[in-house]
Amino acid sequence: MSVNAIGTQIRSKSSDSTFPPLPDTFPDVSPITGPAIDLYEDGYNDPVYQAKARILNRAIQDIGMGRYQWYLFVVTGFGWFADSVWPLLSGLILTPVVNEFHFNGPFLSLASNLGLLVGAVFWGLGCDIWGRRWSFNVTLFIAGIFGLASGGAPSFVALASLIAMVGVGVGGNLPVDSAVFLDFVPGSHQYLLTILSIWWCLGQLLSSLVAWPLIAYHSCASASHCTRSDNMGWRYLLFILGGITLSLWAVRFFVFTLLESPRFLSGIGRDADAIEVIHKLAKFNGKTSSITVEELEAPDRATSGGRSSSPKRHNVLSKSSKYDTGHIKALFATPKMAWSTSLLITIWGVIGLASTLYNNFLPYLLSSRGTVFGDGSLYITYRNQVVLSVIGVPAALLAGWAVELPYIGRKGTLAIASGLTGTFLFATTTAQTSNQLLGWNCGYVFFSNIMYGVLYAISPEIFPAKDRGTGNGLTSTASRVFGVLAPVIALYANLATAVPVYIAGALIMFAGSLALLLPYEPRGKVSI
Repeated sequence: MSVNAIGTQIRSKSSDSTFPPLPDTFPDVSPITGPAIDLYEDGYNDPVYQAKARILNRAIQDIGMGRYQWYLFVVTGFGWFADSVWPLLSGLILTPVVNEFHFNGPFLSLASNLGLLVGAVFWGLGCDIWGRRWSFNVTLFIAGIFGLASGGAPSFVALASLIAMVGVGVGGNLPVDSAVFLDFVPGSHQYLLTILSIWWCLGQLLSSLVAWPLIAYHSCASASHCTRSDNMGWRYLLFILGGITLSLWAVRFFVFTLLESPRFLSGIGRDADAIEVIHKLAKFNGKTSSITVEELEAPDRATSGGRSSSPKRHNVLSKSSKYDTGHIKALFATPKMAWSTSLLITIWGVIGLASTLYNNFLPYLLSSRGTVFGDGSLYITYRNQVVLSVIGVPAALLAGWAVELPYIGRKGTLAIASGLTGTFLFATTTAQTSNQLLGWNCGYVFFSNIMYGVLYAISPEIFPAKDRGTGNGLTSTASRVFGVLAPVIALYANLATAVPVYIAGALIMFAGSLALLLPYEPRGKVSI
């Protein structure tokens, strides 16, 4: 039975006292998007869930974009911030840490990416089991605590282990936070998920600004006779960023109260709790909502001969919290969904390999090329890093505008940005001076921030809410798996040549072409 058939049954029975009237719950034409009610308008494998999602979407749209969603824009942005700061850190501290501990540089990036991989799998898949709130409140705490501790690391092994634990926390931020934000934002404002990447850019900028004076003025000049007391800059940087991350967690935990996702609650049979969340949301925004439990249970009754579904309790870490493959299978339930999920996983993996290989060693590349050009000091290197970080801020705003353009949307913006990102990577090989290299890298950073902003948004928009954490976890895992491979490749590749740049550029352009093959375009549609 399709969701439209369920709606017809509900209307035909709405005169019965058993079925309360639903005048606006199942509109044939949505006031948000016109005739296209949701992303799965042509069919979804669970029509009861789809019908309930439409009811909840309409209720959230009626409440509108208010204080709660804007506060959520800030606190979920902390996740983008952390996901930017900590993976970038292994590149920012690479030179002074190698000078002090005398190890092969890519091993630090390897440790970070292994932690990010574990975090993506655990938190992404887990938030579909025990809900969003636990994952949302714990991930930043783990990152902050171990980030602070890593500043006191006495050896490379200790530093790598602590950085890996930071990654376990950070790796769960984007899979969980994007799901959290999309669960509460009205369909008319889903484009804000793309603009959330501005926090990613701000994280890059802050970490680069802090690293610039600390690394430039509190680091050993070379690996010979490099003592801890002469090389405290990278430790100060870790202390500061760890403290900032812990402060952001405190804001989330003590200042902001996250409501559980109503679509998650409805998806596990807790319709009454989902309605309670909707009313709390409305009250926080100074509005009221007329939605009732009977309305949300109507799709169940329409498919079960007039009987309500029995309420199911789903307690955190109870027997009912056991994970199985059901959430993964749901993402491949139809040929169209299977094709979409497979493409998204491939795109994330390819971009993860290319970008990690290039980004983690960007400071090293600028420094080594600068040395050839005669201006490879730490001061110039980190000044350039700050310039590159500033470039990303307007890119996030442009991405939010571009994804709403007719005929372009999410897929077109992702494809165009990926193509231009690869083009500017190729152009870096032609640089004759470090300033030319910096200029080409500005173009690369600008368009790669657009690319990532759209990529971070289109995936959770396509995945249904009841399986969104799992879908986000799968795509993030693909990115992290290839992110682990990138430093392994770097261990055996000659980074003094332009070959890694050509490979990275070609891979990103290939990923952009795959985006055009996605069967779903979220522009103008409401996620379920």
